[in-house]
Amino acid sequence: MGPGTAGEGAVDIEEDQSAMDQIAIIRRYNGDVQQAKFRIGLVQMACARDPNQNLAKAEWRIREAAGQGAQIVCVQELFRSEYFCREENADNFDLAEPVPGPTSESFGKLAGELGVAILGSVFERRAAGVYHNTALVIDAGGALAGTYRKMHIPDDPLYYEKYYFTPGDLGFRAFDTRFARVAPLVCWDQWYPEAARLAALDGAQIIFYPTAIGWHPAEKQQYGKTQHDAWRTIQRAHAIANGVYVAAVNRVGYEGTAEKGIEFWGGSFVCDPFGEVLAEASHSREETLIVECDPRRIEAVRRNWPFLRDRRIDAYGGILNRVID
Repeated sequence: MGPGTAGEGAVDIEEDQSAMDQIAIIRRYNGDVQQAKFRIGLVQMACARDPNQNLAKAEWRIREAAGQGAQIVCVQELFRSEYFCREENADNFDLAEPVPGPTSESFGKLAGELGVAILGSVFERRAAGVYHNTALVIDAGGALAGTYRKMHIPDDPLYYEKYYFTPGDLGFRAFDTRFARVAPLVCWDQWYPEAARLAALDGAQIIFYPTAIGWHPAEKQQYGKTQHDAWRTIQRAHAIANGVYVAAVNRVGYEGTAEKGIEFWGGSFVCDPFGEVLAEASHSREETLIVECDPRRIEAVRRNWPFLRDRRIDAYGGILNRVID
């Protein structure tokens, strides 16, 4: 047949349709996946006894981070007060607030004004006698995108959280923001690979760990270095095992009496999906970290180290048991 014949035209149409179908498949597959780079800010600060003073400082730090280009900003665990779980004192329940409440409303206005997403942390009063350690995800428009209630609750010397917090009941969740899909987990959660795995399976591109952790002064000389190294290592391992970014934001400063106090070790950091530390704060200073994250790095790492592909989901039933007797 010569040029322009019906037969040749039919082939062109079929090829064009095939190409269009392929593009449609790609669009369907990637339609809900944020592909653009995004910048995060971590606010590491010391806390005073006055909740309003701490809120004002956090808001100032968030403004600072936004001014440096951060699009998603995370503050530390229970940032509105000193870490009150050092003791069991019923008066401390007066620090709790509802959700929505003062902190979520304040951060919502700030997020809308600055056009940034904010991850906050509150002592949530859900009902009389029912309190949670809760992370808030507020999107860039100011709306509350989601809440996460801390699932793993510790009870250790100077970390008497079981006295205050009911274990979370919302599961391990990821939430879409304007810039990335994020999963908030809280402090003690960072020691549990199951939590990070479920967050990754829910599509998180980055896991945030707002944290309050530090040294008992009597233990620091003997155990301090290895304690901090274990904390850093476990979170880098979560990034590697799941192919996601991980950001841990801790407080700094000494809180409590000389006999019963905690030296919070700061050290907030961000690592990439292969565990490389991209930025890290000091142990003693208030700092704001700004780090760029690239979803293409997630894709590249997972293609070459496909841990999620090779999981034996048919063989993990035993993990639902406390122990295998």
